[in-house]
Amino acid sequence: MAKGSIGISVTLSLLLLLLPLLVLETAAVEKNYELKKQQRYRNAYATMMYMGTPRDYEFYVAIRVMLRSLSKLHVEADLVVIASPDVPLRWVQTLEQEDGAKVVRVENVNNPYRNQANFDKRFKLTLNKLYAWSLVDYDRVVMLDADNLFLQKTDELFQCGQFCAAFINPCIFHTGLFVLQPSMKVFKDLLHEVEIGRDNPDGADQGFISGYFSDLLDQPLFHPPSNGSKLNGHYRLPLGYQMDASYYYLKLHWSVPCGPNSVITFPGAAWLKPWYWWSWPVLPLGISWHARRHQTLGYGAEMPVILIQALIYLGIIAMTRLTRPNISKLCYRRSDKSISLIHTILKMIAAWSIVAAYVIPFVLIPHTVHPILGWSLYLLGSFALCFVAITALFLPMVPVLAPWLGFFGVLFVMAFPWYPDGVVRALSVFAYAFCAAPFAWVSLVKVMASIQAAVEREAYFPKIG
Repeated sequence: MAKGSIGISVTLSLLLLLLPLLVLETAAVEKNYELKKQQRYRNAYATMMYMGTPRDYEFYVAIRVMLRSLSKLHVEADLVVIASPDVPLRWVQTLEQEDGAKVVRVENVNNPYRNQANFDKRFKLTLNKLYAWSLVDYDRVVMLDADNLFLQKTDELFQCGQFCAAFINPCIFHTGLFVLQPSMKVFKDLLHEVEIGRDNPDGADQGFISGYFSDLLDQPLFHPPSNGSKLNGHYRLPLGYQMDASYYYLKLHWSVPCGPNSVITFPGAAWLKPWYWWSWPVLPLGISWHARRHQTLGYGAEMPVILIQALIYLGIIAMTRLTRPNISKLCYRRSDKSISLIHTILKMIAAWSIVAAYVIPFVLIPHTVHPILGWSLYLLGSFALCFVAITALFLPMVPVLAPWLGFFGVLFVMAFPWYPDGVVRALSVFAYAFCAAPFAWVSLVKVMASIQAAVEREAYFPKIG
């Protein structure tokens, strides 16, 4: 017993001795972390954020994922976000405190091209990108759009000249990633060109900047000097710094001959950006973006909503199974004059209830959730709501669930991982659609016939009195 007491006393003594050391070590780590956060590099990766589009939150998430991806790659540069005045304060604080970014508030550049016939309103504030030239505290800035996916560290870009960009179009460089040397002289000249209405084909940053640096196609290709020195002049960046995702879909693997294959860009349709859960498996690379998000930002913000919706759908299935609601419980006085109108109303209710069963879950799912979670929740929600319509309206289950089965099948066909190339994949999807079309038509006919028979059934119209 005495030996046990001695052992406990020795252990407590050691803990008391070690505790101050642990406290000092923790304080030192926190101090080093704070110093690292305050450390200013001579170069920066920058992006911009503005409000006023239907997809503000989605781009906010995309920017956070990109910033954390760069941090995870241990880039030796500051992370800067050029933010318009109306970006919510809580977003700014999150970017600064959790993502390690330096947020620079700027006034929106007035876009004189907004009345052009081909102007897209979602690009109304993209000329804020010109503020990158005002970041004169830095030697070089790599300006980025939010839809860049970094595969490896690209700090060698800071060795490039006064302006460098990659051509993903044979004749027009892409402004989703470019290198610049900040200069107030150039910045003021750019703003002057905006004020006088310099020719701009698309009214956005892409058309304006490519017009301003119109001679870039004739410039040499960038090769970083081995001694780490910075180049002067303008250079074309190798395609590996802006690999258009559409190149991947042809062969289902990368085969970019020039450049280090460092950055993937997604310049396609706005509603098929990789952060949307429905973009995969339509576009296979979407899962790569979500894998990077899983490694960096995670999905904590969306998970409570996902769990609540899943529980609601499971509850709907259970309650429908137990109560078995049906329209035959409706009672009203039968009138020959009103029977035709009632038939029409009931048919519209039945048809729209089926449509709503497939649309409502899609709309309610958080847009930036992981695709596997998104599609799983969609299939659960659409099944739950279809089950209510089937039970209440005495509809045949298989025809009503034909679209549900079709979605499940096409997801499997598109997500199949062993296609040799994109052509075979596209042909497989087409063949599936061709074979499924007759079944979809037969199901539609059966559903409409069932609705017609259901509303005319005598059981639906019990007389009162």
